[in-house]
Amino acid sequence: MTDAIEIRGLRVLGVHGVLASERERPQPFELDLTVDADLAPAALADDLDATVDYGRLAAVASRVVAQESFQLLETLADKVASAVLAHDARVDAVTVVLRKSRPPLPVDLSSVGVRITRRRAAPGAAAALG
Repeated sequence: MTDAIEIRGLRVLGVHGVLASERERPQPFELDLTVDADLAPAALADDLDATVDYGRLAAVASRVVAQESFQLLETLADKVASAVLAHDARVDAVTVVLRKSRPPLPVDLSSVGVRITRRRAAPGAAAALG
């Protein structure tokens, strides 16, 4: 698959972190999403209903960051990826890059983050493993 929808620099406030000070109030997070999907039907039809709506993808990711709370960025990124995959069956895979803009570290840096990729399981894959 070479088609992808890209969302860059999605900024959302959320309460995530290990330290008590990180869990007291929302802090800024930034996400990039690369969503692998077949975009040929949309290109041919020139119709929003024929594609994965990037506005809805952004809303799904934002909702996870703003409404849920986790200690680790790894867990948060995984939950965003799972929500994106669950949102639309046309999504084959998603890469989530998640950055925390103000990590509580005693060094000068702009952000810390993680990158994860999750793919939709092939039909029957679980049965074949069991």
